Amino acid sequence: MATLSTLQGHEDPVLAFYHLYRQQIGGRLRRTSRTTRLLASVVFVLTLLSGGAGARRWWRGHKKEKENAKRLLRRNSGVRGKDGSRTIYVPYKSSTAQVTIHPTKPTSFDAHRRLFLHPPRAVGLGDGQLAPQVPPPQTKPGLNLAFLHQFLSLLSIMIPRWNSKESALLLSHSAFLILRTYLSLVVARLDGEIVRDLVAGHGRSFMWGIVKWCGIGSFASYTNAMIKFLQSKVSIAFRTRLTRYIHDLYLNDHLNYYQLANLDGGVGQGADQFITQDLTLFCASAASLYSSLGKPFVDLCVFNYQLFRSLGPLALTGLLGNYFFTATLLRRSSPPFGKLKAVEGRREGEFRALHSRLIANAEEIAFYGGADMEKDFLDRGFRELKGWMERLYHLKIRYNMLEDFVLKYSWSAFGYLITSLPVFLPTWGGLGGVQELAGGAESGRERGRMKEFVTNKRLMLSLADAGGRMMYSIKDLSELAGYTSRVFTLISTLHRAHANAYFPPRGTYPERYSLADVQGTIHKGYDGVRLENVPIVAPSFWPKGGEELIESLSVIVRPGEHLLISGPNGVGKSAIARIVAGLWPVYRGLVSRPRSVGVDGIMFLPQRPYLSIGTLRDQVIYPHTEMDMRENGRRDQELSRVLDEVRLGYLPDREGGWDARKEWKDVLSGGEKQRMALARLMYHEPRYAFLDEATSAVSSDVEGLLYERAKEKGITLITISTRASLKRHHTYNLVLGLDETEAGHGAGIDWTVERIGTAAEKLSIDRELASLREQLSQVQQWQARKTEIDEELSKVWVVGGEELDRPEYLSTVQDEEGTKDDAEFSDNTKEVEGSAT
Repeated sequence: MATLSTLQGHEDPVLAFYHLYRQQIGGRLRRTSRTTRLLASVVFVLTLLSGGAGARRWWRGHKKEKENAKRLLRRNSGVRGKDGSRTIYVPYKSSTAQVTIHPTKPTSFDAHRRLFLHPPRAVGLGDGQLAPQVPPPQTKPGLNLAFLHQFLSLLSIMIPRWNSKESALLLSHSAFLILRTYLSLVVARLDGEIVRDLVAGHGRSFMWGIVKWCGIGSFASYTNAMIKFLQSKVSIAFRTRLTRYIHDLYLNDHLNYYQLANLDGGVGQGADQFITQDLTLFCASAASLYSSLGKPFVDLCVFNYQLFRSLGPLALTGLLGNYFFTATLLRRSSPPFGKLKAVEGRREGEFRALHSRLIANAEEIAFYGGADMEKDFLDRGFRELKGWMERLYHLKIRYNMLEDFVLKYSWSAFGYLITSLPVFLPTWGGLGGVQELAGGAESGRERGRMKEFVTNKRLMLSLADAGGRMMYSIKDLSELAGYTSRVFTLISTLHRAHANAYFPPRGTYPERYSLADVQGTIHKGYDGVRLENVPIVAPSFWPKGGEELIESLSVIVRPGEHLLISGPNGVGKSAIARIVAGLWPVYRGLVSRPRSVGVDGIMFLPQRPYLSIGTLRDQVIYPHTEMDMRENGRRDQELSRVLDEVRLGYLPDREGGWDARKEWKDVLSGGEKQRMALARLMYHEPRYAFLDEATSAVSSDVEGLLYERAKEKGITLITISTRASLKRHHTYNLVLGLDETEAGHGAGIDWTVERIGTAAEKLSIDRELASLREQLSQVQQWQARKTEIDEELSKVWVVGGEELDRPEYLSTVQDEEGTKDDAEFSDNTKEVEGSAT
């Protein structure tokens, strides 16, 4: 009798899934009406057509945006949004990537100002004053409440919202850290099983354990790599948030970047050190601290629980006691790493500033031949930095010796004692002790003992590593406290400058002409430039008072009334421009000026022409960008006409076009730099312009053409210069540095305003000529006295008191010099007489 086959036909599960759902869908379609199927077909076709059209439209828009991005990238420009955001394009692989930068809202600055300028009194940063220096000088960086407040304040900037990008990165980082801890547990158990099977001689189980070990190892390698990658991403995200926040607070209409370096003095001249190096170290330390504290903490909790189950309560008590003892010992033995890191950062900044100063003034130093002196400055700065670093390393030697001995060798010995509890004290040995008390075959007990020992040893090693990283984190926390103090000092100083929060200590009065004694008013929106009873004061660093240059100045410049400000050096000519521009405070009186800077407003050309980074086009339109120029409807042809007006029309052809990028401060000569600054004036066409020695390197004929061209454009010029030849281009002359009799205003007034070309001005010139004649009339007396002195100095005596005769060649030379002096005196007298005529 034939037996039935038990073999069944094999069908592909994917094919069976397809047939099943095909039958169900076909059955439903057959049950629908014809009209419904027709409508469904029409909708399907329309969907395909609209989808294709949408995809084509999207592709064309994407291609156009890509071309526009390449063009904007080449021209170093971008797109400005309605909310004030700016979209820029950066190179990415073979294409470009779009980056949108959103400015920090003013309300965010207002909300954070309380954290940085008015901290709680309990943290020890307030010093009991109304508006102290934050942090005060006596606050030492360290692990205290002040550090906690500083770090949490900075954390509110780095993680502004719970749904921000930084929160997502930290959440992903935490997930991988927990996964890494779980893999450590799996590896510890698998290690014990492999050793057990090896001792027992189970070859198949041993090989299967090796396969699982390799699989888990590859997954663990990916996990470790992702932990490091996400840590770097968190560091970059923190730095991006802080850098943009500081830039928005540092570079704005309040001119905080100028006030920070020249008026406040809270961070000295090393703001670049704070923003670049200290900020980078802080973000890297904060990101690594999350990993070095988060994962060890999770490891400690999980591994302690596992060891508690395996070794019992006595082992857990010993572990906790060991942690407490080690932390106390290392904390008491630890040097003040926070303070040391803060001082190290300051010394590094000072040494870096010396090199920056040398680079910025290389030409002047080369002309003077001051290389040896500058080398002494650099060597002295490096010796101070080197001495401090050596003292720091000597302090670290003793601490590192104690730290390594305690964490590596003492903890290993203690781990062996803990893992021996189930063997020698089975009653207190947890699950391992239960197995020992249960008895059984000797060989089985030894294999179980081996498995438990290897597993517990692996857990102890992981626990020791986690505990070691926790203890090492004490030093990392101290260094983080130093970086936190530096960054907190920078942002608090910026907030103080941004809010003008300068107040004297409680119970005291502000020093005269200090930043706490500013009582003047600035009126923006006035069609002209007006100063009413304004003292011209050169300010000092807070909290010191400034130096008064002019007691009270009152002058008005109306449209079309060009003003020349003249006088000797050091009387405050450039100080007037700085006060009108808002760089220096208005301590008293009223300053009125146009509202905007640039087009239809006011513009300032400083003594040293500034050439920015970028293309030749950027040099002409500065401070506008190409994006601003295009929005205003300006074209390159207009820029060519502007360069022709200042006699620089040859530059585009010589330098390779408008998109050429060079180090312009080295390419252009001194006269070309000043004419480039005047080209900016012609491009922006403001109603008023301050020119502070802006044509000192320009020839007289070109200088006159430039002044007349600016006046033709309707620009009212306010020139600061000592050149008398510029008077013909101005209407009034403000003369500073006069004595009370020359000024004619009364006591305390050392300036005067006179209309050029009037009789009063001619009378002042006559007075000056008379003074020169009086000085020239005394030249013969000075020459006679000089001759007497030369004769006395030319006498030579020998031993015995005898006088040597004068050499013949010396008499001849002196006669020739006397004839030359007489001729120069005669020429000077004729020149003065000719000028008077």
